[in-house]
Amino acid sequence: MVTIPRLVIAAPSSGSGKTTVATGLMAAFTGRGLAVSGHKVGPDYIDPGYHTLATGRPGRNLDAYMCGPELIAPLFAHGARGCDLAVVEGVMGLYDGASGLGELASTAHVAKLLRAPVVLVVDASSQSRSVAALVHGFASWDPQVRIGGVILNKVGSDRHEALLREALEESGVPVLGVLRRAGQLAVPSRHLGLVPVAERRGDAVDAVAAMAGQVLAGCDLEGLMALARSAPPVTGEVWEAAGAVGAPTGPDGAPAGVRIAVASGAAFTFSYAEHSELLSAAGAEVVPFDPLRDESLPEGTRGLVIGGGFPEVYGPELSANEPLRRAVAELAESGAPVAAECAGLLYLARSLDGLPMCGVLAAEGQMSQRLTLGYRDAVALSDSVLAAAGTRMRGHEFHRTVLEPGAGDEPAWGMHRPERRVEGFVRRGVHASYLHTHWAAAPGTARRFVEKCAG
Repeated sequence: MVTIPRLVIAAPSSGSGKTTVATGLMAAFTGRGLAVSGHKVGPDYIDPGYHTLATGRPGRNLDAYMCGPELIAPLFAHGARGCDLAVVEGVMGLYDGASGLGELASTAHVAKLLRAPVVLVVDASSQSRSVAALVHGFASWDPQVRIGGVILNKVGSDRHEALLREALEESGVPVLGVLRRAGQLAVPSRHLGLVPVAERRGDAVDAVAAMAGQVLAGCDLEGLMALARSAPPVTGEVWEAAGAVGAPTGPDGAPAGVRIAVASGAAFTFSYAEHSELLSAAGAEVVPFDPLRDESLPEGTRGLVIGGGFPEVYGPELSANEPLRRAVAELAESGAPVAAECAGLLYLARSLDGLPMCGVLAAEGQMSQRLTLGYRDAVALSDSVLAAAGTRMRGHEFHRTVLEPGAGDEPAWGMHRPERRVEGFVRRGVHASYLHTHWAAAPGTARRFVEKCAG
């Protein structure tokens, strides 16, 4: 049973200020000496990096589409174990879920699964009395979603604030914070959202501190904490990586103990904390390395995981590190297991925007004007180090690049949502795809990968 005080920070739409409020609350309460756990609804990799910076604990995702509704409370309890408070940042608008599937994977859905009160962040910059109708509509739309308070963002003046508060008195939803328009932060972003923490560490620390300052100046922390403590218990067991993956075994039944290198650093920041936890639970020694700086793979590497990120931003540096590109190609050529997602797929290609990459795959990558974004249903078309043919997975795509594939590789996935198509590559021990998956939904993926490494 989960009894951790918790809040879900939601909004009527994207761009209302959820990240500022959620991250600022995490940092403000952490600064008061509380152990705070940060969570993000949906597949986003970037916001959890700011949550990590604010709390000193791994930011974690709660995705009811990829992981299934039944795992939301257990994964939440795993991430928030031992904490005094958990803050969950929503995605898009409060009731926006997976396209065509109703409430599934929406912030409202996750709030209901966690029985957590919602704080609605409203961009009040262009309204006064209408704010009451907006809040009333969101609060009454689904009786199972409890909106326990409002934080007004981008408020222009004392007079503007007074008008907003007067209007909201009739709504029955208390105002728990007011953030002024003049104090808005400029957090840099680009084609896939905010710039990740790993790329701007010093500036990101200052940005999080500024978010905390805004929240401290404008929000009722005592009222917010009281609301968080009003959350009723949630039944369900705490998710455990060891329990999910099963006992680690090598070919002789002993712990596998294989060394798996995991790409990290500024170019490869997209990963879920549970992936490394599952690999470790399956018996692997997980060793991070930075393809921008390290000229060789960690000694004794038996397998390689390259997640998502921004290789297009760091293409020249990645290409210039020829010793590491050669080492990756040699490892793949040896038949060792290699799992690559999105940025990892591009890194394994022959080239990216004309710059030489590792050349593991006969494919050419380049930037595109078109954003590919959305949830996917997929089935494995080929046996690979990650899945047996026929395995069904749910995932997510998020990129502005395209690949021109060469010949000679087997397809990784057959997509069934939103359209039917073939995606990704399987070549000997290599599984490379644009599809981001969450291994907590299929822990056998981690076990299979470790066993292939121990082979």
